[in-house]
Amino acid sequence: MELSGSVALVTGGGGGFGSATVTRLVERGARVVVADLDEAKGEALADELGDAVRFVRTDVTDDDSVRAVIAAAEDLGPLRVAVVVHGGPVAGRRIVDRAGAACPAGAFERTVSVFLTGTYRVLSLAAESMARNEPLESGQRGVVITTASIAGYEGQAGQSDYAAAKGGVIGLNLTAARDLAPLGIRVMCIAPGTFFTPAYGMTEEEAEARFGPAVPNPRRMGRTDEYARLAVAIAENDYLNGEVIRIDGAQRFGVK
Repeated sequence: MELSGSVALVTGGGGGFGSATVTRLVERGARVVVADLDEAKGEALADELGDAVRFVRTDVTDDDSVRAVIAAAEDLGPLRVAVVVHGGPVAGRRIVDRAGAACPAGAFERTVSVFLTGTYRVLSLAAESMARNEPLESGQRGVVITTASIAGYEGQAGQSDYAAAKGGVIGLNLTAARDLAPLGIRVMCIAPGTFFTPAYGMTEEEAEARFGPAVPNPRRMGRTDEYARLAVAIAENDYLNGEVIRIDGAQRFGVK
């Protein structure tokens, strides 16, 4: 797919992975709608990157909100690329803690609602929009790139909600690609390992010293631009479909 002149949507576009991806898409000549709950970050990114970027406050747990941001993208032209990379709250608790108390099911449901159901919501509604596009010469109408985590394969202690949600995103990928194949819409998933983002709540140097040595090679945390470059490569390569790509420096999570 040729990105120059295409319209893209990035949910979580104001965050670490998202803003790096928006920047790379703009460099390729795409016009991008940034969808995020964080208005300050979204608007700052739009101001920084100029007329090629539009920010729309978006809640991925709400159908109307997602439909509104997709409509904003359609105002710019046919939506061809959707990157689903939003973050959200996690419980961060064992199923039963050392005091013998169970983690509330509501906390589990909240995480799944944001990371798994929110991903499905954006994927399905973006695909609905893409299905109305005229096919390109390649026969393709668009591509949706979701974001899982290697925790979806090797969830650590205290990650039951997050691992289940991201495992669901992984499980969704091939079925979605098969469902949407007759429409010429591809679906791919990226499963990052340990990447530094502001969500760590510490400096990059502190995070690197703590988490970097666990990565086999390169022996460091991932950089958000490395995620972004992979997302762009997926969008541009029509034969990538139905696959989950780990980007983790050969890391495999241990128990904790």
